[in-house]
Amino acid sequence: MIPVIGAGLAGSEAAWYLAEHGEQVRLIEQKPVRRSSAHTSDCFCELVCSNSLKSDDVYGNACGLLKEEMRRLGSLTMEAAAATRVPAGGALAVDRERFAAYVTEKLRSHPNIHVEEKEATQLPQAGIVATGPLTDGALYAAIEARFGGNLHFYDATAPVVTAESVDMDAAFTADRYGRGTGDYVNCPMDKETYEQFVRELLAAEKVTLHAFEKREIFEGCMPVEVMAARGKDSLRFGTFKPVGLEDENGRRPYAVLQLRRENAEGTLLGLVGCQTNLKFGEQKRVFSLIPALRHAEFMRYGVMHRNTFLDSPRILRADFSVKDNASLFFAGQMTGVEGYVESAASGMLAAINCLRRMHSQESIVPEDTCVMGALARYVATENAHFQPMNANYGILRGLDVKDKQQKKKMMAERALAEIDRVSALLRR
Repeated sequence: MIPVIGAGLAGSEAAWYLAEHGEQVRLIEQKPVRRSSAHTSDCFCELVCSNSLKSDDVYGNACGLLKEEMRRLGSLTMEAAAATRVPAGGALAVDRERFAAYVTEKLRSHPNIHVEEKEATQLPQAGIVATGPLTDGALYAAIEARFGGNLHFYDATAPVVTAESVDMDAAFTADRYGRGTGDYVNCPMDKETYEQFVRELLAAEKVTLHAFEKREIFEGCMPVEVMAARGKDSLRFGTFKPVGLEDENGRRPYAVLQLRRENAEGTLLGLVGCQTNLKFGEQKRVFSLIPALRHAEFMRYGVMHRNTFLDSPRILRADFSVKDNASLFFAGQMTGVEGYVESAASGMLAAINCLRRMHSQESIVPEDTCVMGALARYVATENAHFQPMNANYGILRGLDVKDKQQKKKMMAERALAEIDRVSALLRR
């Protein structure tokens, strides 16, 4: 029986792949016995930060391409996302509670998966460890003792408000560049309001971090106040950019905060890109300066939490196995892949190669012409300044084509051909 420790995105994907290929799986999950500071549900595959799995554009976005690669390999994450999708323009966003419930039901009802609700305290000799970026306690100590040199950074989650509390007289619905069906609620600001918001955001009281917490923050989870501190217009060229958005009168605002559905009913809306470490009272005060949010009812405030990841280039091979123990695999954000979809993809690759190892077969690591292969190779490539990596075209093998759109399309076609090659190998 193969142990898989952790039932987050990576662990759930790994357990599913192994079980679907006839293996008996011990899925060890600490909830509900114990929860991390960022988790609130007892379900597997809980989405702690955003409910968006980012772009679903296969031919124009690297994360969209990664999703299609995973679909072709039988991903449970992609199946669950399709079943629980909520409108989000060109993005793949889900009802987070239904998404987690879907995955949980699938895993708990699988005859080959045996769930053990307990806290893992030591590393197994063989199997998959996918305990996520909040790994702590005895298992963290065991990993640190085994490998040493663990790194960590901190990221933050965004607030969520009720849809009925948003002043729609001061907002408008639209998707950037008209892509989608008007799935975002846009909260416009004029120059004066925007500048006041930035001033108050920078002056607002923040949660005090301990000395051990003051480490690097991953760019993809940059707190909005940290981004604002880079310059008064930094938000207008980033999180609050108005480009591609026009109100009902065809006017482009000076700056825009977008809200996105958090559930299928659309009763909850998340503040897009507004991860924050402000104190709760300050979050309400500062975000309420935006006209459309003047009476906003906050259902969840943003919080900052620790993310732990390994010095993977020193520890792991590209198949996600440990260099000095080919039967032990790691998966998920703790390996240095960043993002929901990327984590699930690493769980799938770890499971593929764990299964092959059990049957004395050589590992399969896709070429860096596809996103799955590029991420796996990034994690294992020597890097003195190793940091977590999202899916992006920059890590894929280059293609000498000048036209950007044509290049992305050609890279996608090349990636899917590679995944189809790998899929054929796995069927042998």
